Amino acid sequence: MQEAPHRSRKLRTPGWPRIASFVLAVCVCAAATASAQEAPATPSPPAAPTNLTVVDSPNDAGRSLVLSWSLSSDDGSPAVTGYQLHRATDPGGPWQLIDSVAVGTSSFTDQTVQRDVPYFYRVSAVGPAGVVPARSVTGPVSAGSEWYNDGRTSVLIGVILFFAFVLYFIASAQAGRKPFVRRIAGIDAIEEAIGRATEMGRSVLYIPGILDIDEIQTVAGLVILENVAKITARYETPIVVPITYPIPFTIAEDMVKAGYLHAGKPDQYDPNSVRFISPEQFAYVAAVTGIMLRDKPAAHIFMGAFYAESLLLAETGFSNGAIQVAGTANVHQLPFFVVACDYTLIGEELYAASAYLSGDPKLVGGLKGADLMKIVIILAVLTGCVLETMHVTAFTKFMETR
Repeated sequence: MQEAPHRSRKLRTPGWPRIASFVLAVCVCAAATASAQEAPATPSPPAAPTNLTVVDSPNDAGRSLVLSWSLSSDDGSPAVTGYQLHRATDPGGPWQLIDSVAVGTSSFTDQTVQRDVPYFYRVSAVGPAGVVPARSVTGPVSAGSEWYNDGRTSVLIGVILFFAFVLYFIASAQAGRKPFVRRIAGIDAIEEAIGRATEMGRSVLYIPGILDIDEIQTVAGLVILENVAKITARYETPIVVPITYPIPFTIAEDMVKAGYLHAGKPDQYDPNSVRFISPEQFAYVAAVTGIMLRDKPAAHIFMGAFYAESLLLAETGFSNGAIQVAGTANVHQLPFFVVACDYTLIGEELYAASAYLSGDPKLVGGLKGADLMKIVIILAVLTGCVLETMHVTAFTKFMETR
């Protein structure tokens, strides 16, 4: 028998290339899906703000306009990062960016406008997606000046009260009802010092400060000079007045002449009594200390504005044994005068001295009016404190100036 032929079996290997291709395709799809999920979404533009209104600022000189608008509906979300404000003189432009404000802001005051010039405005929302302008333009609006600032009514009332007090006391003094003015020891000492200089046969040195006529203390010192010159003329005592600037020099000459004239002794006026020295501070000090050491005046009177030279002058005068009377409103120089002078007028006493010495109705009326106004201010402060403690704010708001 013949054997059946043997059939060989063909071995099949797995499809590895197919599997690898499938796995690679899956990985690529997964990576693409993941990158698509991680990619940020394109931001959407924010909603535009609405209801923009522009009005003229109240109680000003026509230099500002007030803008207000409704916030974007996306305000508070990342879509809005702020607002831009644009201005133009024509509704069609060109538009000028005037400022930017932070998110959540719904008002702005434009303080760069010109009076009586019409302007148009628009407000835009700003976000990551860009700038979205408002759908409409507001205008034209122009700034105008106000005749009366009602936020300063309290100041007006205070000014009226002050002038009423001053005029009343001036009228009283002119009618013979002279208001009471308390005695000031430093002013009384001026006549005492001049009397001592007369007894010793020496002169009186008078210094009306070291500043020009634009300083109110210099004016006060020159007014007092007239009264001092009147006393020296009456006692026939020489007076020396060194001056720093040309205008006070001319006025001082007139004041000394007037003092001798009022004393009835105009012929005794010495033209060399008023001397122009120098506007340089320490050149002036050197000249005045030289006068003190050479002439040795028996009385030194300092009335006006003083600075670093105050202690140099006062110490030199003290070393000569002169009676010294000083007065200044410069608080930083008062300690030097207090320790080196016999009498010192402090602060406002300098301004009161002219009224005290002369008795002029206008000066006395101004002094008493100012004192009464101080009392009114103190009462207003106390009233405000009491009302605020009681949670009543109407008086405080009325007193505020805007």
